[in-house]
Amino acid sequence: MSETSKPKRVLIVAGESSGDLHGGNLLKAVKDLKLQLEFYGVGGNRMRDAGCEILFPAEDLAVMGLSEVIGHLPTIYNRFKLLKRELTAVVKPDLLLLIDYPGFNLKLAKVAKAVGVPVLYYIAPKVWAWKKGRIKTIGQRVDQLALIFPFEPPLYAGEDLLALYVGNPLLDEYADAQPLPDLRGEFGVSQGAPLIGLFPGSRRSELRHSLETLLETATLILAQKRSARFVLPVAPSLDPELLKGRLAESRLPISLSHESIYHVASACDAVLCVSGTVTLQTALCRTPMAVLYKAAPLSYLVGRWLVKIPHFSLVNIVSGNEVVREFLQHQANPPALAAEILRLIDDQDYCNQVITGLELVCDRLGKPGCSKRVALMAADICNRND
Repeated sequence: MSETSKPKRVLIVAGESSGDLHGGNLLKAVKDLKLQLEFYGVGGNRMRDAGCEILFPAEDLAVMGLSEVIGHLPTIYNRFKLLKRELTAVVKPDLLLLIDYPGFNLKLAKVAKAVGVPVLYYIAPKVWAWKKGRIKTIGQRVDQLALIFPFEPPLYAGEDLLALYVGNPLLDEYADAQPLPDLRGEFGVSQGAPLIGLFPGSRRSELRHSLETLLETATLILAQKRSARFVLPVAPSLDPELLKGRLAESRLPISLSHESIYHVASACDAVLCVSGTVTLQTALCRTPMAVLYKAAPLSYLVGRWLVKIPHFSLVNIVSGNEVVREFLQHQANPPALAAEILRLIDDQDYCNQVITGLELVCDRLGKPGCSKRVALMAADICNRND
């Protein structure tokens, strides 16, 4: 494409905060690569700041819980109609680029397919965990998939679409976090004393189900390791005042930190964390960990019925083996968790074995550059449809 060519128009839809983050990084990559693409659609402040024209904010779609979704249905329906009008207008976008948010975005992909607008889906639905029937739906409605886990492409082998592993966006985050400072002094850790990370997650529901277990575990660890100190990173979505009050009540030597999760994890000797993205973030720092998952009894039973995978932590899912110990629901009790963290601290051979496993996970994830690869995929689709 020549520099005087009219930019291609990309309708982009990111329905959650994480999608806004990845969308913002994608738009920055487009700018860095000097690609002739202009974006408009759904996102948040990161995408707006990166140059996207926001038709309506991602917050209009970001609801959780059955009762919230039902009450929000009129808004979601009206926003869907707005995007449908964009796809069916006389002047259509050159590409529909979807980021995660499958319930809404797969319906939008169906509209795009019907009117001849190509679809690139970045961060596809987690069909490897549940709703495997969506594989066929995705094959029918999507032209290209930009996948963020190395085990995903074979899942789409029988479908008529291009499914590429583009790397994981966390690799870009980790690269941007360098260099990793030594924060142990800031956290009050004396020479030779262990620093243990307590990572309760970024959602209030995770905090509700995991915080007390983490604090009880810390109490047991401290009883056997008096020099131990603890650090708890505060996600932007959590209320630090709520945490400060509870930690003061506990009288435990726990520091709250607003530093990057990578900076905190790299300072720790071991981490006890909830299941989720944070397990991969900790793995990138090569910090040994134990992973727990606790939920309300009904949610847990429903989840066990729907999700049929041997591991629940992303570290072990990427590896295909148990690299780190997982503690699920009733297994996630303070004595068992404390024993595992103490083993990671005291048994050097065992600790080294876990770190070797984390190295293999990092090797499997590959190299940074995810956003740039997706940007080039988007430009290629637009140019091929001239």
